[in-house]
Amino acid sequence: MPSIILVNPQIPPNTGNIARTCAATNTELHLVGPLGFELSNRYLKRAGLDYWPYVDLNYHNSLEDFLVWHKQQGGRLLGFSTRGRRSYLEWTFQDSDWLLFGSETEGLPQSILASCQETLYIPMNNPQVRSLNLSVSVTVGLFEAQRQLKMI
Repeated sequence: MPSIILVNPQIPPNTGNIARTCAATNTELHLVGPLGFELSNRYLKRAGLDYWPYVDLNYHNSLEDFLVWHKQQGGRLLGFSTRGRRSYLEWTFQDSDWLLFGSETEGLPQSILASCQETLYIPMNNPQVRSLNLSVSVTVGLFEAQRQLKMI
């Protein structure tokens, strides 16, 4: 099953909402520090409601720590970015994919995007809108991957 990786998330309610989505879909959630909040933050907990016990949560102190861990696990790194090369709708997802998302303010750094097997974007019909909210983007990408893999 694809996993969700949040690199340096900054806004607790977004991470809480993503955690709730991961709980609902039985998807692993990896948080890569530094985070813009404490994991005990009340807004984070409120957004995740009482679903936190159902989240398969993994924390990595740094991107380097995550990359070492990922290398042992295998699978493709797929970076979601407004600068992605291919629409997520044109991509064929695999069960072992890792869906990477950056912080709300910065996105994924170029160094991370360069290490991904592919970079994906979510098409926008209105050119005045740069991107979707992080929790919405994660949900869009995850549900497409699960749809393709016949998990939903």
